Amino acid sequence: MDRHTFITAFNHCRLVENEHDFPSLHENFASPRDAAVMILLVERANGLHVMFTRRAEHLKHHAGQISFPGGKYETFDASLQHTAIRETEEEIGISIGHNQVLGSIGQYATISGFHVTPYIAIADSIPPLVIDKNEVAYAFEVPLAHCINPQNILSHHITRFDKTFPVYFIPWQDTYIWGATAGMLKHLSNHLLSKVN
Repeated sequence: MDRHTFITAFNHCRLVENEHDFPSLHENFASPRDAAVMILLVERANGLHVMFTRRAEHLKHHAGQISFPGGKYETFDASLQHTAIRETEEEIGISIGHNQVLGSIGQYATISGFHVTPYIAIADSIPPLVIDKNEVAYAFEVPLAHCINPQNILSHHITRFDKTFPVYFIPWQDTYIWGATAGMLKHLSNHLLSKVN
């Protein structure tokens, strides 16, 4: 998928239900915490690619998982968009201008009590990454077309507290993109590919 096709599809209004983690569990949080991530799209010769990070193995939470650059909203952040931009620069050394951000897709509620807002930005090119090894083991790219292809977005259903819900995962080479990250990509896929009712 190239830039023009993506922007055209992204800017069309869609009535798409938000994806979320474990609906029977995240509702138990009286005061969910806000967070934001950046779905950074990089323009390559064969189309747009998505930038991912693998979280460092020594982290207490979600060690080794595939994620987008991002983190929790801090009181000094001017907005959630600022959170996503700040965290992207801190984690992988890429400075994103507000004019590169196309917008966001719906909040994603996680089992850990966060309401995560994913923002979308497009970069023509990126400088060499500066990885913060305290948070990120490494970063890598996957073609956007692979990530939003419904045939690649698989699910496993889990039942807890008498409710059944899907856990999404996307195979890529020798790893899996799964959990909240895959759920956000499922939501983006729904938004881009669903027909307007």
